Amino acid sequence: MEPPRLSLLTGGTGFVGAHLSRALVERGGRVRCLVRSDSRLDNLEGLDVELVLGDLRDPESLRRAVAGCTEVYHCAADYRLWAPDPAQIYETNVEGTRNVLEAAATAGARVVYTSSVGALGLHSDGTSADENTPVTVDDMIGHYKRSKFLAEREAESAAAAGQHVVIVNPSTPIGDLDIKPTPTGQVIVDFLNRKVPAYVDTGLNLVDVRDVARGHLLAAEHGRPGEKYILGNRNLTLKQIFNLLSGLTGLPSPRIKLPHAVPLAFAYLSELWAGLRGKPPRVSPESVRMSKKRMFFDASKAVRELGLPQSPVEGALERAVRWFTDLGYVVR
Repeated sequence: MEPPRLSLLTGGTGFVGAHLSRALVERGGRVRCLVRSDSRLDNLEGLDVELVLGDLRDPESLRRAVAGCTEVYHCAADYRLWAPDPAQIYETNVEGTRNVLEAAATAGARVVYTSSVGALGLHSDGTSADENTPVTVDDMIGHYKRSKFLAEREAESAAAAGQHVVIVNPSTPIGDLDIKPTPTGQVIVDFLNRKVPAYVDTGLNLVDVRDVARGHLLAAEHGRPGEKYILGNRNLTLKQIFNLLSGLTGLPSPRIKLPHAVPLAFAYLSELWAGLRGKPPRVSPESVRMSKKRMFFDASKAVRELGLPQSPVEGALERAVRWFTDLGYVVR
């Protein structure tokens, strides 16, 4: 009898990683999660996983973590739209990805690399982009997107050199276990706390985070090495998202549409004030500049080739609302 497969997961303490860790445990086999000494472990509590200390910037710790593994799911990333020292984002997202790929290659483990739709191209007319939409590094807005673009190039280079690497590009996951929360989760929290008096004309592709987790497993099973797969579902404007949240909660959806110049000016003031205090701004200029384009995507390749589920986003939004409320993110 063959021994059960051993999977290494980076980023298991985060939003997508927490759901992926559960999907891996449910699938069967052994699961090893790379964590830092200061990692918040709430999302792994009670799970039958092995915890191993390491850091993406420490190649030796990665070699120890991947030893004996047959597959690696590299979900970890520095997901900040603002940082006092942007070099830290590149060290984790670009150099860290290179380190993981090299460790996996040494161990002979297959890799599923979690990129982002933020590293993909967009159409100027707002129509849905796909994995082949033209894009260059100059199209990247801000350090986070730029770092994910460069990290994706690392994954592509490894695949071109013969390593078994499949790339997945989640769109905007929503659901429970968003402990930080993510920028999108914070929008939901702000709505629930009645801190969203207006909106801007932008759009996102929403997807149930559980489908994203399932998409990783499907990519490992059916994905073609070197290929990219958008893990997404439904394109919605920001106003439509607020309308859905309003329908779920009974809270009013904002009616005032602001030109982007207004939140951008606020964001620059917020960043200036944050710099003086040494804390992240409430709204970053990067996030406002990103919102000028509708981030609409076509996930049909993942649906067709991987069998990516397309669960209704209303259910994921409802779970997010309930989770944020039950965990005390909402001021009663």
